Amino acid sequence: MISQNFQSDLVHFPDFHTHQKGNVFSIFNVLPDEGIPDQCFSWGIHPWYLNENWDKELEKIVASSSNPRLLAIGECGFDLIKGPEPKLQMKAFVAQADLAIKLGLPIILHCVKGSHLLQEFLKNNPNPPAIIWHGYNQKPKIAENLISFRLYFSFGKALLKQDSNAQQWLLKCPLDRIFFETDNSEISISAIYQQASLLLGIPVGQLVHQVRENWNRISNRKMT
Repeated sequence: MISQNFQSDLVHFPDFHTHQKGNVFSIFNVLPDEGIPDQCFSWGIHPWYLNENWDKELEKIVASSSNPRLLAIGECGFDLIKGPEPKLQMKAFVAQADLAIKLGLPIILHCVKGSHLLQEFLKNNPNPPAIIWHGYNQKPKIAENLISFRLYFSFGKALLKQDSNAQQWLLKCPLDRIFFETDNSEISISAIYQQASLLLGIPVGQLVHQVRENWNRISNRKMT
């Protein structure tokens, strides 16, 4: 058990959001009925699976909130393509944000065509939890408009695509706002770090140190 700290090995290429089990260096994203894994994990109500009984799922998360392997709430957020009506999405997101604040943990954000809802939430909640927008590959202008808020950005496989939005924003994003992930891809997390290292002209080891420090600023469950 890691109590309020990661296992020390997690400093090697930490993967802040993945759907692949078994990597002790990663935060596994729990989906409904998957059960709690024997590794660090995040748990939230994804908008794809959000329905009128979402509070029952939230109760399960609350019941597991003292588990020291729970490192973030999410992924949760907004999806106007595959999610339910926006008012329901906002209500569930606010409840999960309140839980994240109570626990001192960040949120892993899923956001598809919903940046205006995120902006609405941020403007109406002056003291939000830290929010990590996972798999960021939106236009840099969207991020620039939100950078004054407590928002962070996790980069994944889109960094390997030449001149992608992810590449463009990584080059502009403040280093104290960045994280890296594999999500549901088969690309190794080390490849993501190596690509970011090439793009930024920063040694991989320095990036690992940077994201570790970033995490420690926003989470009660520290990386040592």
